[in-house]
Formats: sequence, structure tokens, C-alpha cells
Amino acid sequence: MITFYDCSTAPSPRRARILLAEKRIPHQAVQVDLRAGEQFGESFRRLNPQCTVPVLRVADDLVLTDNAAITAWAEAAYPEPALLGTTPAAKAAIASWNWRVEFEGLIAVAEALRNRAPAMAGRALPGPVDYPQIPALAERGLARLQQFFVDLDRQLQGRDFVATDDFSIADITAVVAVDFARIVKAQPDARHPDLLRWRAAMGQRPSLAA
Repeated sequence: MITFYDCSTAPSPRRARILLAEKRIPHQAVQVDLRAGEQFGESFRRLNPQCTVPVLRVADDLVLTDNAAITAWAEAAYPEPALLGTTPAAKAAIASWNWRVEFEGLIAVAEALRNRAPAMAGRALPGPVDYPQIPALAERGLARLQQFFVDLDRQLQGRDFVATDDFSIADITAVVAVDFARIVKAQPDARHPDLLRWRAAMGQRPSLAA
């Protein structure tokens, strides 16, 4: 049985959770309590020395510890529905937009959150190493996030999906980024009509309840 190590309140495992739901990959889920620091415990460190979720244990000798690896494995093992594209052009467009959404959206929110939240003092980056907060990065993250909404809204003009004519991993990452932004009190508004339309449509997918 495939085992998925999850945290229901964190954005990174949510990406994998939606992917597994879209692919209908059978698995059992194990919740990891990040607030309690369970990811730093000895048993979890043995599973993933990076002390992060998601983790997908496919077999005793195959443990995947990031979204990139989980997505690559899932697409190869469960090719339908194709979420990384089926043509060279589609694969390129999806890879490009998935990277942009990660860099311009998810990382911007993480910068804003982790560099100013009192609970994350000394924990400005995830993982086993403690890093100090840099308040200026929080301000930059908020500014980047506003530009991300503008750029994503522009990309979605006249489109149903972020990267191609079909739902893809780029849509999953974008949904998680847009929703995660609420934690720093940022979200799309009337200035981003196509982004709001797209997000409402995404909410009709059963996987988004995952």
C-alpha cells in the first residue's frame, strides 16, 4: 500500500493531495503534526531527513520527499489523466507555468509568512536548519504576490486553464498558491476578474475538496 504523509493545514502536501485525487491513486494517509514539530522527530527524520511534507512512500526502497518527485512518479505510474501534458509544446508550457507559479506565487507567500510571523522566528525556511527572519523579505514577498495576481489574471484571459487547454499540474499549483495567500491577508479581488472566474471554476472539481 502506498503511504502519503500529509498535513491538512499546509500548502505543499495539499498539492500532492490534489494530484493523488486527480489521478485516483489508492493510498493511505498519515497526518504529520507540523505545529507540534512531529516532522523533527527521530522516526520522521529517518523517513525524510529534510523534515518536510509531503512524503510518498511507494515501497520500502522508494520514498519520494518533494512535489517534483511525487508528480514525476505519479505521471509515469498513472499516466491518465495526463497532468504534465501529452505533446512537446504542452509539456513545455505546463513546466514553464508550474515553475512560474511556484516561484512567483508560492515562494512569495512563504517569504511574507515565514519572515514576519512570530511563531516562525528562527524558522524562516523549512527543513532541518534554522535560519533567521529577514523582515525586508516579508515586504518583498507581499509586493511580489500582488504582481503574481496581476500576471496570472492576464494569463487567464480567455482561458479555462493556466497553461494549456486542459487541466494540469500548473492549475493545481496555482490553486494552492492563490488559496495560501490568504494566510498573509492577500487575495484576488475585482481587479482580477479572470483569476476569480478561474478559481470559481476550479472549485467545482472534486479533487479540490482534498
